[in-house]
Amino acid sequence: MNSKKRRVVLASIVGLSLIAAACGEDEGAQEPTTTPAAEQPTTTAGEGGGEEPTTTMADGGEMELAGGEVFVTGSSTVEPISVLVSELAGEMTGGQLAVTVEGPGTGDGFKKFCAGEADVTGGSRAIKDEEAATCAENGVEFVEIEVAIDGLTVATSPNNSAVECLDTAALYALIGPESEGFSNWSDANTIAGELGSAYADLPDAPLVITGPGPESGTYDTFVEFAIADHAEERGTEETTRVDYTQSPNDNLIVEGIEGNDTSLGWVGFAFYAAEAEKMKAIGIDTGDGCVVPTEETIADGSYGFSRSLYIYVNVQSAAENPAVASFVDLYLSDEGIAQVGEAGYVALPADRLEASRDAWASALS
Repeated sequence: MNSKKRRVVLASIVGLSLIAAACGEDEGAQEPTTTPAAEQPTTTAGEGGGEEPTTTMADGGEMELAGGEVFVTGSSTVEPISVLVSELAGEMTGGQLAVTVEGPGTGDGFKKFCAGEADVTGGSRAIKDEEAATCAENGVEFVEIEVAIDGLTVATSPNNSAVECLDTAALYALIGPESEGFSNWSDANTIAGELGSAYADLPDAPLVITGPGPESGTYDTFVEFAIADHAEERGTEETTRVDYTQSPNDNLIVEGIEGNDTSLGWVGFAFYAAEAEKMKAIGIDTGDGCVVPTEETIADGSYGFSRSLYIYVNVQSAAENPAVASFVDLYLSDEGIAQVGEAGYVALPADRLEASRDAWASALS
């Protein structure tokens, strides 16, 4: 995995975000990234402009990529992968295949997608039934394609030596709905103890939480992993406390985690890995001991907060706009899937990748 390239991609996304904030835009929104024209295209197009660019792939085969425009919205977690694939598309077609990528969050992405306003949307969780129903009501037919594996990473500052591992009971006690008003880690000890947590000796230190809000799939996944079961047990709402710093921008969450010695927050693995020298991943104990997120533990599932990442494609857009189909073809090619590792996530095993390719092929047939 090329960590330098991954850092550049994530840095470019946060840089655009900060520019937007300086210009008076919503500070949570991330500015769309559009692929520029390549200076030295690696394609051969027909003299009359009627033929599609043909590119020789690393495996020796050829892929025809149509020119045109594609709009990708959705998950800020999936965004770095889509940005890299969009850059690859621009390089391979001399800028003829132009892809605009934004990352407002999984929930906000599905709102645009199901309204027919986007060709592709990224999801750090699967589409919800009510979102799928909205798509159906609006005549948006879609195909779900798994593209990568992520490890939702709970993190703190490296200076927080008192916290190395937590279980879901402790996380519920710290961030669940009953923790409203807790300003110290130790405030959560009583609830953690009632839930039988093995980590009910939380330190006497300020609790400063930064994380995604309800528009984010990472928020939804955290609630599913850490909150839902305990909320059902205690008869509370399946949600987090509301009194913490919320942002749809992962880079701002990272800044919040790094900015306080006794911080607590959660982001996708790539955003943690790009800042591993300034953040500390907290190990998660889901019953078999403490496991920290690494490429290996995420891939083999031993890290309990592993999850799938998806793209959803508007089937009608793909049928009517060859550029959309070309973008997804490239996404699922060997060269496209290689961008998963470049972005800092974990590649799908061969059988799951083949299933994704089969799902896409079936959608086009």
